[in-house]
Amino acid sequence: MTNLFFLVLCLSFGVFLKKIPALSKDAHLVINNLLLYICLPAATLLYTSTTQFSTQYALPILMPWLSFGFSFFFFHLLKRFIKFHPHTEAVLILTAGIPSVSFVGFPIFEMLYGDEGMHIGVLMSQAGSFLVCSTVGIVTASYYAHAETQGWGFLKDVIRFPTFIAFCVAIIINLSGISVPNIAIELLRKFASPFSFLALTSIGMQIELQPKNINWKALVWGLGYKLILAPVLIFVLFVLVLKQRGIVVEMCVLGAALGPMNTIAVIASNYRLNPVLAAQMVGVGIPLSLIVVALLNLIIHLL
Repeated sequence: MTNLFFLVLCLSFGVFLKKIPALSKDAHLVINNLLLYICLPAATLLYTSTTQFSTQYALPILMPWLSFGFSFFFFHLLKRFIKFHPHTEAVLILTAGIPSVSFVGFPIFEMLYGDEGMHIGVLMSQAGSFLVCSTVGIVTASYYAHAETQGWGFLKDVIRFPTFIAFCVAIIINLSGISVPNIAIELLRKFASPFSFLALTSIGMQIELQPKNINWKALVWGLGYKLILAPVLIFVLFVLVLKQRGIVVEMCVLGAALGPMNTIAVIASNYRLNPVLAAQMVGVGIPLSLIVVALLNLIIHLL
C-alpha cells in the first residue's frame, strides 16, 4: 500500500512541476540524465555484482526474458495489421515487455508469500527484469532511435551507454568472485536510492491525459498485452506445457501481469521514443495492474 501511495504522490508531483513556468518543458530530460548516468549505473553495479544466480529458481529469472521476447514478436506481428510509428512500436515493445518487479511486485509478493516470496522476487527482478532492461532493452531502444541509419552503427551507442558499461563491469565482478568492499556497496546504494522517486517524478512530468493527447489504440494494445496476454502466455507455457505448479509458477504468472517498469519508460523517453506514450503506459498501467494481479491471484487459487 505504501508503494501505491508513493507512486501516486510522485506522479502528482511531476504533473505539478511541469506547470511551473520557471521550469523548461524539457526539464524532465535533466532528471532522466541524472537517472541514466548516475542512479541506474550505480544500481546496476550494486545488484548485478552481488546477485547470486541459482538454477533452482530458473523460471522466475526466465519469466521477464520470455515476456520481453513475446512482446517483441507480438508487436512485430501486430504491425502487419495495425500501422504504428516505429517509435510507438518501440515504446510498446519495451514498456509492455518488461514488468516492474521490484517497485510493484515486491510488496505484493511479500504480502502473498512472505519471506520466500521476497527471495524469489529479488531473483526475478535483478536477474530477470533488471537485466532485460539493462541489455536487450537498451539495445532495442537504441536500434529504434537510430532506425534511419544504416548498418550496426547503433551498437556504438549501446556500448557507450553508462548502464551497459556498468553491467559488463558487474558481470566480471560477479563471475570472478571478487568481494565488493562494504564502503563501495554503501556508496552505490546511496547513489541508486533516489531512482524510484526521480523516475516517477520524471514520468509524471510527461503524462498527458487529455483525450486529444492519448493514443488510445496504442495504449489499449500495449496494456492489453501487458496485463492480459503476457500472464496468459506465461501460464500456458509454465503450467500447461511444462507442467509446473507451486509458489514459483504462481509468482511468475502474477509477475508477468505487473505494470510496466518505470526504468524502461525513462530510457524510452531519453531516446525520444514517444515519451508521452511511455509515461501513459506507466501512469495508467501500474494502477490497473494492481486490480489485474488481485483478480489473477483469486483465479489461480480457484483452479
